[in-house]
Amino acid sequence: MSANMWGYQPTIGHIAGSSLIGYKVEATDGSIGKVDKHSDDVGASHLVVDTGVWIFGKHVLLPAGLVSGIDTVEQKIYVSRTKEQIKNAPEFEKGKHTGDPGYHEKIGGYYGSHQR
Repeated sequence: MSANMWGYQPTIGHIAGSSLIGYKVEATDGSIGKVDKHSDDVGASHLVVDTGVWIFGKHVLLPAGLVSGIDTVEQKIYVSRTKEQIKNAPEFEKGKHTGDPGYHEKIGGYYGSHQR
């Protein structure tokens, strides 16, 4: 797992504290939904994405390290994984996405093993 999996890359231009809620999220091969929640917590930054009809209302947890770019004008966030990789990620567990190191390790391990 990448040491930076749970932190935004400095090159993407995210300003800590700025809201990303409602931004569209784009995988490398298309749209996956909109940001429902996000966190800028050091070592635990992430996005919770509502996939809407794409995966029938499912939510997914994306570590901030997967964010490859943010377009504040278009309100889009680009992530460095495919739709299939995101769809097959471990199930989102509400309540565990904030502060459960084991859950973060499971999610980070999955995405770390599915790099482009």
